[in-house]
Amino acid sequence: MSRFKRGARVDSRAGFRQEKEDCPVPYGLLKAARKSGQLNLSGRGLTEVPPSVWRLNLDTPQEAQQDLSFGAADRWWEQTDLTKILLASNKLQNISEDIKLLPALLVLDIHDNQLNSLPESIGELEHLQKLVVSHNKLTELPAGLWRLTNLHCLHMQQNQMERLPPDLGQLVHLEDLDLSNNLLTDIPESLSNLTNLMKLNLSCNKIKSLPPSISEMKSLKMLDCSRNQLESIPPVLAQMQSLEQLYLRNNKLRFLPELPCCKALKELHCGNNQIEVLEADHLKHLNGLSFLELRENKVKSLPEEITLLQGLERLDLTNNDISSLPSGLGTLPKLKSLSLEGNPLRTIRRDLLTKGTGELLTYLRSRIQEPPNGDLREEPKTAMTLPSQAKINVHAIKTLKTLDYSEKQEASIPDEVFDAVDGSPVTNVNFSKNQLTAVPHRMTELKDSLADINLGFNKLTTIPVDFSKLQQLVHIDLRNNLLSSLPTELEALTQLRSIILSFNRFKSFPDVLYHTSSLETILISNNQVGGIDGVRLKILNRLSTLDLSNNDIMQVPPELGNCTSLRALMLDGNPFRNPRAAVLSKGTDALLEYLRSRIPK
Repeated sequence: MSRFKRGARVDSRAGFRQEKEDCPVPYGLLKAARKSGQLNLSGRGLTEVPPSVWRLNLDTPQEAQQDLSFGAADRWWEQTDLTKILLASNKLQNISEDIKLLPALLVLDIHDNQLNSLPESIGELEHLQKLVVSHNKLTELPAGLWRLTNLHCLHMQQNQMERLPPDLGQLVHLEDLDLSNNLLTDIPESLSNLTNLMKLNLSCNKIKSLPPSISEMKSLKMLDCSRNQLESIPPVLAQMQSLEQLYLRNNKLRFLPELPCCKALKELHCGNNQIEVLEADHLKHLNGLSFLELRENKVKSLPEEITLLQGLERLDLTNNDISSLPSGLGTLPKLKSLSLEGNPLRTIRRDLLTKGTGELLTYLRSRIQEPPNGDLREEPKTAMTLPSQAKINVHAIKTLKTLDYSEKQEASIPDEVFDAVDGSPVTNVNFSKNQLTAVPHRMTELKDSLADINLGFNKLTTIPVDFSKLQQLVHIDLRNNLLSSLPTELEALTQLRSIILSFNRFKSFPDVLYHTSSLETILISNNQVGGIDGVRLKILNRLSTLDLSNNDIMQVPPELGNCTSLRALMLDGNPFRNPRAAVLSKGTDALLEYLRSRIPK
């Protein structure tokens, strides 16, 4: 007869269990945290943090109580203090005062919970550098928080804060502060004490005005005040000498801000306001802008002074009331993107608007009133005038510094075209939409001044090594050719900021681009590129736009997520399975975050 009573339940693991089965945090995870100094408890459905987490570096671990021999991997007495804890996306309603038992913490992430308050003892985490409490229900902050003077990053977006205490100004080492999506109506004057702050997000609040003292934040590079109730911007904002990006979308502005000294400003976003008039006094201070966004306003016309924006690369005027465009707009040397959809333009044919920015700017330049006898080259005294000479706009060479010989469908550029330059400094060359099979060898004659070259829509199969002599080049357009490689010598183009290689025959990402650290824009869509090196790409710390759509990329390297300078990353139309379309649709920031999360630890 069996030794066991009928119906009795036998636990085969009895005597071996070292933890309670209902413990929400596996003991193995805590054990690993003692070695690494990092503990990730995100997304575990926690309603409270187990006391064993706060006492991780105090309590003697279980293995120390057993009569076992330890190998090098199990030396519990060599544990590391916890420096990073992630508690995001749980159901926490409060954080214990025992958090003070983790004094070595550098990073604390408790976003996406149900917190109504933070413990006063958080102020004892004197080494804390990053605190993320976004997406909670916080209405106020503990006084102890202002003792965290080593904080570099503080994210409090998506809470229910109605006011900020003046003590916020004590966090003098802050570099990144996100207060977006709260209920703030103003910001304290003490914010001006944050002289190390480089990024400030105040978007999606109820702020009606900015304090003049904000101008004392000399290190600030990005200021986002979108979706507030601002009616004007204090002129002293111009004293923020480092400001590069200013977001003022969805406010109540009637004029562009006057920023007379803000020479570093590259991007000004003023969409969805009530701006009706662009005045020369406002534009003359914005000559360093590369992007001006004015979509969804009530602008009726552009002044001729728009030509003052010599550095402008993108201009967004979508959905305004503009009926005509000044011809001078066509002379902006760096303008690559002009968005005009939703305007009642009457003086420009609709079919011309659909041909793209380049065609439109060419048309506007052609409307400029030229002086008598100044538009054509003088006829040679010893020879008859060649037919090609009638196509050379000498006035454009002399006044606009532009050599335009596009849309001629010719297999080579006649010498007369280069002869017409006659020593003038040419900054722009447009030889697009011809039948060129080789880059004109006389191009190097323009090496001292040429900054922008368009060779798109030709039949080029190679780029010559001599191209590297054009060391003033800033923009290169080589789209719609037959290129499959670029010479390594192009690394010498140290001023190059953008290159367009779309619709060619590249099967791999050009190696030389990894070495061109000045690049800000790379467009290489619609090729056959099979992969990208995310580690090498990170060297391009100025790269903000990368278009790899419609290629043959089978795997997206997780390391691409470390390219944090990217603001626009296009990957659609490739055969990879991950990231899925749902991730791609969330935008560049979400995509980079997803890729970073997949980097092997």
